[in-house]
Amino acid sequence: MKVSLLRYKMASYFIHSVFCRSVFCSSLFRFFALLWLSFGCFDDVEAQPIPVRVVQENGMWTLTRDGNPYEIKGAGGHVHMAHVVATGGNSLRTWGIERAQHILDSAHELGLSVMLGFWMGHERHGFDYDDTLAVREQFKHFAAAVDRFKNHPALLIWGIGNEVDLFYSNIRVWSAIQDLAAYIHQVDPHHPTSTVTAGLDSMEVHWINTMAPDIDILGVNTYGDLPSAVSKIKIFGWNKPYIITEWGPNGHWEVAKAPWGAPLEQSSESKYETYLERYTQYIAANPLKSCIGSYAFLWGQKQETTESWYGLFDVANRPTRSIDALEQGWKKGVALSGSGPRVTSIRILDESMAPSPSAGNQESKKGVQHSISQRYIKAYGGQRIKAEVQLLEPSSESYRFQWKILPEATNTGAGGDFEESLNPAALRIKGSRSPQAEIDLPSAEGAYRLYVYVVDEQQKSGYANLPLYVLPKAMNPAKHQLFRWSKPSLSSPSYLQ
Repeated sequence: MKVSLLRYKMASYFIHSVFCRSVFCSSLFRFFALLWLSFGCFDDVEAQPIPVRVVQENGMWTLTRDGNPYEIKGAGGHVHMAHVVATGGNSLRTWGIERAQHILDSAHELGLSVMLGFWMGHERHGFDYDDTLAVREQFKHFAAAVDRFKNHPALLIWGIGNEVDLFYSNIRVWSAIQDLAAYIHQVDPHHPTSTVTAGLDSMEVHWINTMAPDIDILGVNTYGDLPSAVSKIKIFGWNKPYIITEWGPNGHWEVAKAPWGAPLEQSSESKYETYLERYTQYIAANPLKSCIGSYAFLWGQKQETTESWYGLFDVANRPTRSIDALEQGWKKGVALSGSGPRVTSIRILDESMAPSPSAGNQESKKGVQHSISQRYIKAYGGQRIKAEVQLLEPSSESYRFQWKILPEATNTGAGGDFEESLNPAALRIKGSRSPQAEIDLPSAEGAYRLYVYVVDEQQKSGYANLPLYVLPKAMNPAKHQLFRWSKPSLSSPSYLQ
């Protein structure tokens, strides 16, 4: 049974506004009136699901919803839902069932569908698939969620497990996934099942095919390897439809690193090109006629290696350039509502150390060391450096700038495991609100990262960051090795693969 909230709110307002303002309306009357109202506002029928099917015709797989073709233009996450709609998206993906009722209800009000995820236990987190009691309790927990949400009109697909194959060895996890998929097929004829793997591996495809045949759709989380995954999915033996359930910039494990191990992150402009290229060429193009859509990662913001690596929104919840790319792809050529700042890099300004194309790495009298491409720098504790943000278009008078230095993350996990947010180093930054800034570096030795954010009048954000290593003040610059890194090409968004 469901409550007609609109009818309840309107009638409640009427009782309070008309009757309960009267001196003759006692508290007892109000209590019984609202009690009657509550019971009277229950509908006589259960919520009706919207049927979802996967169908194959002339060698092409299609997802249908209420009988109509439904291409998933999805966002991984459940915040900023109205912005998904404004950008041209139609679906959300969750990884678990926390707050599922609220997410499904909110999505339905906005016309969005939901791929509802079940966070199956991970071996790497200590879950033992040889423990029959634990496996059974997990099944009962998620079966109850199926019974509860199977008729919700926002439900699109069941997502049974996310990256359970990451660093695992016990293939019985696939039997547990099969048990739940079979139960869903038994009690819910309206929604297909899926499971999601970390990247694409031929053995995982084999185990899903043989041990979990009730899985209707394969979800693949893939980043820099997206072109390869799309080309190999049928070769590896998957002949049903698939969804790219996570995709975005190059992963922090896929990129080049500074000599001290800090991964080199793409700027917001480079990520914009990456999102646009990967969506148009490998998802929307659907070269194998088996892709029924995707969920871009991450619709929100999180600390994972850096505070900006995966979020489609920045740390202040402002939309970034990558959302411009999704809007272009989802709306198929419709003019953008407005482009955000086009930030390409951070440049260190010190003419006494500026390298020539043939000079290799240089060292200034001040002791700053850097690569030719300035993809990272080394300097000395307490030293002052001058930095400038690089943009593809001239800086607007309406732009606002924010510079800061954070320590390099040392609490990094795997598979998106939680990481604590980092606090900015307490520094003197002259010109922190302008395209150029003079920054007094920390005195403590260690790895840091210099960030710049550029925000326009629409509250859209562009950004870049630069790994830096602070050396002890007393170190003799002449005795320290210099480093070099190749210059990235902005025209090739996959340059860090």
